[in-house]
Amino acid sequence: MNQATLLQIAERLEALAGKLPEKIRRPVLSELTPLKELFLRQRRPRFLFVGSSRMPMHRIVNMLFAPNAAEHVNLTLMPVHRWIDWNIPGHGTVSILDARDAAGSAVLQVEEDLKRDPADIIFFFDDGQSDLKDLLVPNFLSHMKYEFGMRLDAPKIIGLSVGPEKRVAQLKQAFDAQPAVPNRLVSVVRLTENGSAEQQRLMSILAEELPNEAKIEMIRISHDRKAQAHVAKMLIKSATAICTAIGAQPIPLADLPILTTLQVVMVSGIMYVSGRERSLRGATEFIAALGANVGVAMLLREAARAILKFFPGWGNVVCGMVAGAGTYAIGRAATAYFLEGASLKDARRTYLRSRKKRAPPGLEMPE
Repeated sequence: MNQATLLQIAERLEALAGKLPEKIRRPVLSELTPLKELFLRQRRPRFLFVGSSRMPMHRIVNMLFAPNAAEHVNLTLMPVHRWIDWNIPGHGTVSILDARDAAGSAVLQVEEDLKRDPADIIFFFDDGQSDLKDLLVPNFLSHMKYEFGMRLDAPKIIGLSVGPEKRVAQLKQAFDAQPAVPNRLVSVVRLTENGSAEQQRLMSILAEELPNEAKIEMIRISHDRKAQAHVAKMLIKSATAICTAIGAQPIPLADLPILTTLQVVMVSGIMYVSGRERSLRGATEFIAALGANVGVAMLLREAARAILKFFPGWGNVVCGMVAGAGTYAIGRAATAYFLEGASLKDARRTYLRSRKKRAPPGLEMPE
C-alpha cells in the first residue's frame, strides 16, 4: 500500500467529516492530522555527517544502525557531498550527506543540497585519534550556517566517537566550550562494532528528536519498542475517536465501508511500525483471523447497529460506542500480535476481552 492509496483514503475521510455536524467535524479532523503527518508525509530521516573522514561511511553506517545485523551495508561507488539513500538491510532507509572532508567547491555543493533538503540531525564523527582542536576548530559548529547553509536554531547535534570512554568525555567538553552548541547538543555516544546499550539509547533519542514525517522510518530501523508502542497508541486513539464519531451518525449501514477501511489502515500502520511491509491485504487477513468484521458475526453486529440507528438519540450513541469499542479492540489485538510477540490465539483473546469493555481514559496501553 503506497502513500497515494493512503492519501485517497484520507481525502475520503476528510470529505465525510465535512458533512458531519460542526461539534463532531472538528474532533475528527484533529485526529486525522497526526495520521497525515506520520504516514502521508512520511519520508526518510536526513543525517548530515561532519568531523573526521578517516573511517569510510559504510562502516559508520553499519556501526550506527546495524551493529548486530547478519547482513551489512556494502561499500559501493557513490557521489560524494550529495544526499545519498542508504538501505539498512532488513531495517529501512536513511538519507546521508557526508560533508566530513568538504572543501572548496564541495562546500558549495553541500550548501546547495542542504538548502533544498535540510538535515534533521548533524552527526559529528570523531575517529578517536585526530586532534580534537583540528576537528572541532574554534566556532566551527556555531558558524555552520555560513559553511553549510544551516540555521543556528536547527538541527540538533549528536557526537559520535570510536575512541575510549575518556575520549567521549573529552569530546563532550569540547562541544560544551563552543558557542551556541550546548543548546543544540543532544548527546555524545561511543560507537562500537558490536553495538551497546548506549547505541540503542541513541536510536530511541533519534526516534524522539526527529520530526513526525521522519519518525516512522527511524522507528522501523531502531525497533525501539517504546517508540513503536507510542505510535501504535496514537493510531488506535485517532482511529477509535473517528470511528466512534462516524458510527454515531444516523446513516444505517452506509458507514460500514468507511469504518472497515479505517480499521484496516490502522492495522496496516501498526504492521509497518513493527518492521513489516504495509499491506491492506495482510491487515484484512489479520482482522478476519480475529473474527472481526467478517462472516455471521459481522452481519449480526452490523444488523444490530443498523436497527439501533432507527431509534434517534440513544440509539446513535450506542452505535458510536459499538464502532469505537470494536476499533479499539482490533488495535489492541494488532499491538499484541505485531509488537508484543503474542500468538494469534492470544491476540484473538485480547480482541474479545478489549471489545467487552470501554477503552480506558486516554487509551492507556502497557509499554
